[in-house]
Amino acid sequence: MGLSSPQANERPRDAFQVGNFDPFSEMSKLAERAGHHRSMVGFARTQAEKIHGDAQAAAWRMKTAELKKSPAYDLLDNLVELGFSWRHIAQLVGVSVPAVRKWRKGQSISPDSRQKLAALNAALDIIQNTHYVTEVASWFEMPVVDSAPITPIDLYVSQRTDLIFDYANGQEDPEDILTKFNPQWREEFASDFVVTMESDGNYSIRPKG
Repeated sequence: MGLSSPQANERPRDAFQVGNFDPFSEMSKLAERAGHHRSMVGFARTQAEKIHGDAQAAAWRMKTAELKKSPAYDLLDNLVELGFSWRHIAQLVGVSVPAVRKWRKGQSISPDSRQKLAALNAALDIIQNTHYVTEVASWFEMPVVDSAPITPIDLYVSQRTDLIFDYANGQEDPEDILTKFNPQWREEFASDFVVTMESDGNYSIRPKG
C-alpha cells in the first residue's frame, strides 16, 4: 500500500491560498459588505422616494388651496383651453356631463365639486410646469404602456395622483408604475396577438407564436 502525498490530501480551496491570504474568505467578506451597502442604498432610496412623494403632495395641496379662490367658471375654462373634453372633465371630477355644462353657464357648484376642480387644475399645473409635460390633455388620454389600456385618467380617477406625478417625472419605469397601480395588469391585459412591421413599412397584427 503506497503512502499518499500531502498534496493529495490537500483541500481543493487550499490550492488557491497564498500565504495567509484566503480568496474564498475575502470574497465572502466582500459579498457581505456589498450586501450591507445594497441594503443601505435601498433604505436611502425608499426614504428619498417618501420625501419626494411627501413634497409633491404638499405642493399639490398648496396649489389647490390657491386655486380654490378662483371662480368655477375660470377653472373650467382652463381645462377646456388645455384640450379636455366635457366627458373627460366630468370623469376626472366625478360628476355628470350635464353638471359640468351647468357650471359653465354660471350655475351654482357644490363646495366638494369646486374643491375637485381646483385639485385637478393644481395637478395639471404641476405636471406642466414642474415635469414639463406639453399638451397635457392628450398625454392624459394616452396609455402608460402600449400593452395595457390604462391611462393617467384612470390613475387620477382612482386617486393615484402620486403615480401620475412619478410617471410625469420620468424617473421610474412605466411598467413599475402600473404594477404599483395594479399588480395583475400583465395577466389582465395579456394578448394573443403582436404588432409587427412588414417589409413595406406598414404594421400588421398577427397571432403570437
